[in-house]
Amino acid sequence: MNEAPRLIVALDFADADEALAFVRHLDPVQCAVKVGFELFVVAGPALLDRLHERGFRVFLDLKFHDIPNTVAAACRAAARTGVWLVNVHASGGAEMMRAAQEAVRSVNETTAVLAVTVLTSSDAETLREVGIDRAPDAQVRLLGELAVRQSGLDGLVCSAQEAGMLREQLGEAPLLVTPGIRLPQAAGDDQKRVMTPELALASGASAIVVGRPITRAPDPAVAMRAFVARIEGVSSTR
Repeated sequence: MNEAPRLIVALDFADADEALAFVRHLDPVQCAVKVGFELFVVAGPALLDRLHERGFRVFLDLKFHDIPNTVAAACRAAARTGVWLVNVHASGGAEMMRAAQEAVRSVNETTAVLAVTVLTSSDAETLREVGIDRAPDAQVRLLGELAVRQSGLDGLVCSAQEAGMLREQLGEAPLLVTPGIRLPQAAGDDQKRVMTPELALASGASAIVVGRPITRAPDPAVAMRAFVARIEGVSSTR
């Protein structure tokens, strides 16, 4: 397969027909797609097959977090669908993450397992509400170390604001996938720790996740090409 795209478009739609109609605007050479909770619950694995048939790499964004055996079984099932990326919550602990990685590797060598550190909708106040007194960046450091170095996962889902810090801490090998990407002057919606595409990639992100700025654009194909151009502009200067 060709080199993985650095743009992942979040398919935040309520049903398969709407999602499949939308991806006609997208180029699978220039972007991957992300399937999250709502769409997967209504459409199931059959949608993943149809996206693969259209040439898209798929990030299955279900953020598994349960006892190790349950998460391992879920990740094994995900790997059997052939998805590119699957993720778990790093806060589930090292045993859970190692079980997830081992389960995926028992199926294939191509599905990457990522750990979610701190959601981009969370800030210091959110963490305090659940009993975590560390600042978000300190919590991300701790969970990044636990996920990559101690548990052997392939990478992290993190805010772009922490990508540079994580690159310095963990090196160039881990995948760093960063949601919360917005163009300058764009609304943040429910994201609190956001960054532009250029700054995210320059900071060390491997790939950026973009949803509403593309899916709700008047012309999604034009919006996608604008993000691709920004990504290529960063790549040409590195």
